[in-house]
Amino acid sequence: MKKTFDLQAYREELHQLLGDDAENDLFWRALDFASQAHDQQWRRSGDAYIMHPCGVALILSRELHVRTPGVLAAALLHDTVEDVEEVTPELVEEMFGEDVRKMVEGCTKVTREGSDPQRNRQESHRSLFAGAAVKPEVLVIKLADRLHNLRTLSSMPKPKRQKIADESLDIYAPLAGRLGLFGIKRELYNLALAQKFPNQSKKLCAKIDRLTQDPAALRVVDILRENFAQAGFVCGVELRTKDLWGYYDTKNRILVQQIETPQEVHIVPTSRLDCYHAMGLLNQLYPPIPRTIRDFIANPKPTGYQGIHSRANIGGQKYLFKIRSEKMGEGARFGLVHDLTDPRRQQVRYRQIQEEFGSLGNEEEIVSYRELLESGSRKEIYTYTPKGDLFCLPSQSTVLDFAFRVHTEIGHSCLGARINLKREQFPPGQRLLDGDMVEIICAKKPVHFEPEVVALCQTERARSELQRSFRERRRLFCTRVGATLLHQEMRRHGIPVELLDQPEMALMRDVLHVASNDELFQRIGEGRRRLGAILYEIRHGLCVRKPLQPPTGTLNRVDLDALDPVLVKFSDCCTPRPTERTLVALLRSSGLSVHRIGCAKLPELQVQREDLVGVRWLLRKTMLVKPQHLFFSSIARGHLLRLLAGAPEETQLLSLEALASRKDVENAWDVTFRVVNLHELAQLLRYLDASRQPYEYLVEL
Repeated sequence: MKKTFDLQAYREELHQLLGDDAENDLFWRALDFASQAHDQQWRRSGDAYIMHPCGVALILSRELHVRTPGVLAAALLHDTVEDVEEVTPELVEEMFGEDVRKMVEGCTKVTREGSDPQRNRQESHRSLFAGAAVKPEVLVIKLADRLHNLRTLSSMPKPKRQKIADESLDIYAPLAGRLGLFGIKRELYNLALAQKFPNQSKKLCAKIDRLTQDPAALRVVDILRENFAQAGFVCGVELRTKDLWGYYDTKNRILVQQIETPQEVHIVPTSRLDCYHAMGLLNQLYPPIPRTIRDFIANPKPTGYQGIHSRANIGGQKYLFKIRSEKMGEGARFGLVHDLTDPRRQQVRYRQIQEEFGSLGNEEEIVSYRELLESGSRKEIYTYTPKGDLFCLPSQSTVLDFAFRVHTEIGHSCLGARINLKREQFPPGQRLLDGDMVEIICAKKPVHFEPEVVALCQTERARSELQRSFRERRRLFCTRVGATLLHQEMRRHGIPVELLDQPEMALMRDVLHVASNDELFQRIGEGRRRLGAILYEIRHGLCVRKPLQPPTGTLNRVDLDALDPVLVKFSDCCTPRPTERTLVALLRSSGLSVHRIGCAKLPELQVQREDLVGVRWLLRKTMLVKPQHLFFSSIARGHLLRLLAGAPEETQLLSLEALASRKDVENAWDVTFRVVNLHELAQLLRYLDASRQPYEYLVEL
C-alpha cells in the first residue's frame, strides 16, 4: 500500500529548525527539486521515496545540528543523480553550485554494467572517500543516509538486510567513530547488530535491561550523588549501561556474552576546572585501578574528544567513570560536525581528513579503507618531541610513525631515533611507549626503506607514504630498464637511437598513446608494451632504413648493481641466485621477476622473447647488507665445522644452529654468515659446490 509524504508538515518542521535566513533559499529550492525528481518513486515499504532524502536532511539538522544550507541541500539531492536519469552532476552544479555537486557526487553509488556487486560496492566506497578528501561533509551526509536506511529497514528481504548490516558494521559504524560522531556510531552498531544477530541480540537486550536496574550499580550512583552534595559540589551523575555495540568483538566479528565494563558512570560538572575537582572527589571515594586514569582534557583524542576517564573495581565489578562537562559531551556527540562549523578547527580538520582519506580514492589502494577505519578504534599513546610538542599515535606505533607524523620529509629521511635522551640509536621500526620523548635522526637524502617496514607501521600516513615511495622507486627502475631494452632492440634492428630525441617522435608518442619518452620506457619496463609492436611503429613511422642485422633470439640484457626487494623478486619455482650468469626476468609493474633460464615455469607462461630480459648483477658493485643463511639437511657437526673452516677468508661466520636432531650423528643446520658483496658470495658458493656437500641457499634481500 502506497503512503504519501506530508511535504507541508516537513517544511514547517524544517522552518522551525532553520529559521528565516535568506541563505536558506538554497535548501528550499533543493527540496522543491528533489520532490519533483523523485515524484512517483516509491520505497519497498510503500512510502514515497522523497521521505528518505527528507529524513536524511532531518537527521542532519535535528540530531547533528547541521545548519549549513549547502550540506542540507546535498542531503536532499544525494540520490537524484543515481536514481533519476534526467539529473546529471552538471545540472546539479548549474542549479545549486559546485560545492553541492561535489557532495552529491561523493554520495552517489558507482554501478557499472557487467561488474559484480562486490566490485560495485568497492568502487562506491572508493568514490565516497575520494569525495570526502574534497568535501569532508560527504562523510556526514553518508552516515545520516545509512542511519535512516537502518531505521527503515524492516520492509527489506532478509538477505538484503544482512548485506546492509554487514556493510554498516564494517564501514559506516567504524567511520562514525573515526569522525568522533559517537552517538551515531552507537546507534549504527545497535541497529546493524540487531539485524545481523537477531536471536543473540534479543537475549543480550534482555540482559542489558536487567543491568540497568542492577542494585549494586544504582547504589554506586547514589553514593556519588550523596558525597558530591555533602561536599557542596554541583554536577550531574548518571548510570549508562552499554547497549549491543559494547558487546561486539570487531576483530572476530561476533557478539560476546560478557564484557569487562558493561556499565559506565557519567559525571557532568559545570566547567573544565570542575572536572578535575570531580576527579579528586571520585578518587577519594573509589580509588582508581593503578594506571587507568586518562586525561583527555589536557590531551584531547585525535577526534577532538575531551574528558577524564578513570576505572575502579567496586565489589568485584569494574566500572568506567567518564568526567566531562556538557560542552565536552556535545563534542563527543557531534565530532566532525562541530569541527567543520568552528572556524578555528575547520582548516585543521579538513587537512586531516584529506591526508587520511585522499589515498583511498585511487584505483590502486595504497592503504585499504578497512585498515584505516580499524586503526581509529585502537588505543592511543602520547609522545613528545624534545621541544615538548605532543603527538597522539595509535598504540604500538613506531619511530617511523612518529617521524611521518612530525613531517613527511622527516619520515622519508628517518634513520632512527634517540628515545628519552638515551645515547643509543633505535631503528625506525622501534615500538614507542606512552610518554616517550623522541628525537628523530635524519639522513641527508631519502632513505630506501624495505617492504617489511610497512607491516610495523601503525598509522595510515606512514604506510601510504612508504607505499608511495616504493611505487616511485619502481617507476624509476622500470623507466631505466625500459630505456635500456628499447635502445638495445633499436640497435639490433639498425635503427639510430637518436631518433627518440627528434621532433618527429612527438607524433609517434601520440600513436603509442604516451605523453613522453619516459612514460614509454616505463611501460616497456613494466611489461605493458611489447617491444616488437613499438619497433614496428618506429621503423615504419620514423625510419625507412632496413635493419643492419636481422633480429635474433638473443635476449636484451640489463646490468644491475643492487638487490632491492622493492624492485626485484627471486621466484620460488627455480630458486635462482644473483651470482649466476644465466638469469632472465619477466617484466612486471611490481619490478623484475627473476628466473633461471631453464626454469620449467617459463614455457607454461607462453612468453615471447620481448617479454624476457637477461639479468646480470655486477658482482663487485652489488653489496649484501643483510646476513645470509645456508641450510644443510644432513651433516655431522665435525664434518660441517671442517667444511666451514675451509671457506674463503672473506666469509664472516655469525652463528651455527642445529635445526633438528637425529638418533645418529647427523643433524640439520642453519649457518648464518655475512659477506660484503656478491663477488664474495660467489666465491663461497663455488667452494661449497666443489665440496659436493648438499646445501640450500636462498638470497636474503
